[in-house]
Amino acid sequence: MWRFTRAEGITIRDLIGAIRLPRDILAGLGYYCLVFPFFVGGGLLSAKLVYGNIQPDVPSGLIFGRVLPLWGVVYSLSVFWMIWSPTEEMTYQAYALPRIQALSGRTWVAMVVVGFWWALQHSFLPFLPDWRCVLWRFLAFVPGVIVFMLVYLKTRRLPPLIVAHWPMDIVAALMTLQW
Repeated sequence: MWRFTRAEGITIRDLIGAIRLPRDILAGLGYYCLVFPFFVGGGLLSAKLVYGNIQPDVPSGLIFGRVLPLWGVVYSLSVFWMIWSPTEEMTYQAYALPRIQALSGRTWVAMVVVGFWWALQHSFLPFLPDWRCVLWRFLAFVPGVIVFMLVYLKTRRLPPLIVAHWPMDIVAALMTLQW
């Protein structure tokens, strides 16, 4: 990303934009409340479409039963969520989406291309060599990704979307803990 932004004469900081505290935190929490139900609903609907019921037919333990080693848990709960959410938001929203929109001249083309790759990225975590599981995860992420993009296209503000993304990555890290 650094190389691409440098070639354009901008910095990664330019992609993020101005940070306005506490307004960005409050807006981010509001966006989280807006977007999260679309991920939950997408997961339920995609399970119904792919598996025929709202409970995915994935062998028990393959999705939520996986456990990270201690160093992975420490990393996931301390560093991962802080850097991964801004990285995804910068890559998909602030960098790729506006450029594809400008190149194609069509917002819907940019949303389809970016949304496809953004949702696909989440289809392989955790990786299970089962096309139904991959399709289920892909379809589960599409509605939330679309809402994230619509919010960005309306506001062109990345910091609140990073705040909205953080709880989702924290929950993903918590799912790897053995209780």
